[in-house]
Amino acid sequence: MSGLEHRKLAPEILDGLAADDPRALATRRDLRHINALMFQAKIMASLLGKFVPKPPRRILEIGAGDGSFMLAVARRMAGQWPGVELVMLDRVDLITAQLRGDFDRLGWTAEGITADVFDWARKNEGRRFDAITVNLFLHHFDDAELVRLFSLMAPKAPLLLATEPLRAKLALAATRLLPAIGANDVTRNDAAQSVRGGFRGNELSGLWLAAKGKPVEERRAGLFSHIFVGASAGDDL
Repeated sequence: MSGLEHRKLAPEILDGLAADDPRALATRRDLRHINALMFQAKIMASLLGKFVPKPPRRILEIGAGDGSFMLAVARRMAGQWPGVELVMLDRVDLITAQLRGDFDRLGWTAEGITADVFDWARKNEGRRFDAITVNLFLHHFDDAELVRLFSLMAPKAPLLLATEPLRAKLALAATRLLPAIGANDVTRNDAAQSVRGGFRGNELSGLWLAAKGKPVEERRAGLFSHIFVGASAGDDL
């Protein structure tokens, strides 16, 4: 585990590219492939089925990207969870009419919100959801920022469920194989940075506790993923 004992954050190239930059478009396509290879949607659907006790009415996704991840989750859940209202929050507007149509055909409604997650959370203090989902997003923030984010998010839903990069030697080694799927230079760089900024052990549980929440589950999932489920202080599981 040499060099991976502690989280190491560094700027990711994608964050500095315009939404319509050809390298950004290629990287988002790569990310869809990486999510599939990591079984992220399957893992999230399993977490939702295990921890959300009844079909939810409203779900918030933070760091939603182009919405393809939650569409993959919705395709797994729509049969038993009809009529979900999904709010997808990201600082870049990537939600298309085609994506909304894909959700419509599943019986879900999708609303895209373009905003900084901290700004939005402060301005929408009373807005409540049945669950908050997060995929490959928390690793962008340092520990102090995560405590702040968790403090803002915990009052908005009974549960926050996250699928994040596992900080491990094997995961880092796997990023060097990304050229095999045609990944571009941005994806190769950012994937390695994501692993170095990822999580292991009970790191997110400690930060959730610092935000006055109740950790429910945190563990490795598969070869490359780390999952976390946290409950709000006022909700019993």
